Amino acid sequence: MKFIDFNLSDPLMDGLDAMGFETATPIQEKAIPVILAGKDLIGCAQTGTGKTAAFLLPVLNKLTSEQQKSNSVNTLILVPTRELAIQIDRQLEGFAYFTGTSSMAIYGGRDGESFAQEKKAFSMGADIIVATPGRLIAHLNLGYVKLGGLKHLILDEADRMLDMGFVSDIEKISSFLPKDRQTLLFSATMPTKIRKLASTLLNDPEQITFKVSQPAAGILQAAYEVEDDQKLPLLKHKLKDRKDKEGQIIVFASTKLKVKAIASNLKRIGLNVNEMHSDFDQDHREQVISDFRANRLKILVATDILSRGIDVKGIALVINYDVPPDPEDYIHRIGRTARADSEGVAITLINSKDRRKFGNIERMMKKEVKKLKIPAEIAGQREEAPGSRPQNRRSGGGGRGRNDRSSGGGNRRGGAGFSR
Repeated sequence: MKFIDFNLSDPLMDGLDAMGFETATPIQEKAIPVILAGKDLIGCAQTGTGKTAAFLLPVLNKLTSEQQKSNSVNTLILVPTRELAIQIDRQLEGFAYFTGTSSMAIYGGRDGESFAQEKKAFSMGADIIVATPGRLIAHLNLGYVKLGGLKHLILDEADRMLDMGFVSDIEKISSFLPKDRQTLLFSATMPTKIRKLASTLLNDPEQITFKVSQPAAGILQAAYEVEDDQKLPLLKHKLKDRKDKEGQIIVFASTKLKVKAIASNLKRIGLNVNEMHSDFDQDHREQVISDFRANRLKILVATDILSRGIDVKGIALVINYDVPPDPEDYIHRIGRTARADSEGVAITLINSKDRRKFGNIERMMKKEVKKLKIPAEIAGQREEAPGSRPQNRRSGGGGRGRNDRSSGGGNRRGGAGFSR
C-alpha cells in the first residue's frame, strides 16, 4: 500500500516525499487507518517494523487537518529511554518538516537550561511531547504542566517501560490526563502485565499483532561455541576481517566493565571504535550516537542501553559478545541490523555456561542458529576474558563442549569466510 492511498495532508506528504517514503510497512498499513478513525489501538510488533511512523503519521495528519487548541499539549508520547525519545523526536522533525508542528523531547540527564526549555513547552503548550516517565513526573510535581487539552496518549515499547519499573509512574501520569482521549500502546511482547495495563488505559482498543519474537527476515544469524578466553581473539579476527568493508558494527556485552575492556582492546589494534554505557553523561552519549549515525565511527561497543531506541541505517553486523539474558533482548539486539528490509548479519559468542540460555532463544524463534567453526588461524589463541575471571577448561577440547555442533558436516559454513 502506498502512503498516498491514506489521503494524508499535503504538508505531510511533502515531508514523506522528501524522506523517500513511498510504500507502507505491514504495521503501518494496518495501524494508520485505525488511528485516523480515532480508535484506541494495541500494536504488538518487534523493533524495525516501522511502528514509529505508524503512530506519528496519523497524529501529524490530525494536527495539520484539524483546528488545535493553543497553549496546550495535543499529544504525549511516553518512552522508556532517552535514546528512544531522541530517535522519535528526530523522526518527527523529518515527517513534520513542512507542517509547522511544534514538538520537544523531554528526558533526564540534561542541564538546567534544558529543564527551563521543557518547562516553557509545558507552560505555553506544544503539539507533541516525547518524554521519559521520570522526567515528566518531575515536571508534573512542580504544578505548571497543562495536559487538560490532551488528545492523544502513546506508549511506545510498553513492555520495556514495565520491565524498568515505570508502572506506577505511568499510572500517575494518566491521572493527569483527560479521559476523553485516544490512547495507543505499542509493545514488542504482550505478556499478562501489559494486557492488564492496557485494560486500565485504553477504551475498547483494536489489536494488531505482527510476528512477535521473530527476527527480521533479512538477518543472517550464526554463532560460535567458545570458551571465554577465546572470545576476544575471535572478536578481533572478525572485526579486522571487516575493517575495509562497508557497513557499521555494534558489539553488545553484558556489563559496563566488559564494554570498557573490549573497546580498549579493539582500540589497541587500530580499529575505529567507541563505547556506550550508562557511565557516560548525556552530552557524551549523544555525541557518540551522532558520530555513529554520521558514519564517523565504525564500531560501537555497548551494553543493552543501545539494544532499543537507536535507528541507524547501514549497520551490517551485530555481535553478541555475551548471550543476552532474555530471548526478547536477543531479538532487540540483532534487530539493530537489517532495518527497513535491508540485510545484515548477527553473530553470537556462546560459552559453555550460556548454551542452555541460547537454546531457549532458538526454541522461542523455532529455529536453530548455525554454529560456525572457529577459524584455524586463531583456534589456539587465548586471551583473558575482559571483565570476568578466567575459567578452568577441560584439556584437548579446543573450547568445544560435549554438545558442540560446530565441527564440519552438513551445510554449516566455516567462520573464516562468513561475512557480507
